[in-house]
Amino acid sequence: MTRTEIPTVTLPGGEKVVALGQGTWGMAEDPARRADEIATLRHGLDLGMTVIDTAEMYADGDAQTLVGEAIAGRRDEVFLVDKVLPGDASRRGTVEAAERALRRLGTDRIDLYLLHWRGRHPLADTVEAFRELQDQGKIRHWGVSNLDVDDLDELVELGASDGLVTDQVLYNPTRRGPEWDLLPWLRGRGLPIMAYSPIEQGRLLGHPALAAVAAEHDATVAQIALAWVLDAGDVLAIPKASSLDHVEENRDAVGLRLTDAQRAELDRAFPPPQRKQALEIL
Repeated sequence: MTRTEIPTVTLPGGEKVVALGQGTWGMAEDPARRADEIATLRHGLDLGMTVIDTAEMYADGDAQTLVGEAIAGRRDEVFLVDKVLPGDASRRGTVEAAERALRRLGTDRIDLYLLHWRGRHPLADTVEAFRELQDQGKIRHWGVSNLDVDDLDELVELGASDGLVTDQVLYNPTRRGPEWDLLPWLRGRGLPIMAYSPIEQGRLLGHPALAAVAAEHDATVAQIALAWVLDAGDVLAIPKASSLDHVEENRDAVGLRLTDAQRAELDRAFPPPQRKQALEIL
């Protein structure tokens, strides 16, 4: 079967990564599913979904260990994303968290290390730790997650935004608030956005507007939701797949192209923001 090539997004500096990756939120929580979850991640790699996103918060670090098993022997294929918890995000704590992650992941480097959300530690301290980790070769890039425009403006004011490559936020047809100001902020600086929960953890699957568009494409509702997210061209989506069939379904969303009429139909069902909205978090 010939599949449409996965599009890419471009990081500052010119590095390209695929726009459709794999999330791991919810993995490693059930030992009975461990082998299937590892097989699913590996199959995703086979299909070209080479961005894998994880975090120490997921299953208290066990998701990192699971990812390490999944990528063993294939590390050079993977663009590996991890996150530091805000409670650990002091300068020293960030470095220590990254070193724990490296041990669990069984690798010598993390490709993109994110601050998971804003906490009590000064942003400048976290960024200093990121830069220290870069100097040591332990991370290649750094970014943030769940930070809104005011937080990013603070980074700029602190002179700490140099090196920022992305903001990972909740973004899908029902969570369009970032379109008002966050996406323009990032686009104005050439930064792609990472979209977590692009299918709203399955809650979009019964929506009639998505179902109608899906029927026109002989596709699933999940595929239409993913196609909508990817349609922007500078968004990296990281859906989680629970099975081999599920990861194939996600991969095949790449071949879907929404028409202008279908986009308008979905805009009526999921109106774009008309004012500033607080950044939503799951």
